[in-house]
Amino acid sequence: MGLGGTSIGSLILIFLIIVLLFGTKKIRDIGEDLGHAVRNFRKGLQGTDDKDKQDS
Repeated sequence: MGLGGTSIGSLILIFLIIVLLFGTKKIRDIGEDLGHAVRNFRKGLQGTDDKDKQDS
């Protein structure tokens, strides 16, 4: 059993369908964009913490 009753075979089939629909380049671009967004979000959270400490 995989995640939530989904078998490994089903997960592989879903992954292959996604690759066929979008292509590897588009998936890589989406992953990079998501990584940049998460990184900027974390920097933003750290920036607000730094400002709070400086104001005290």
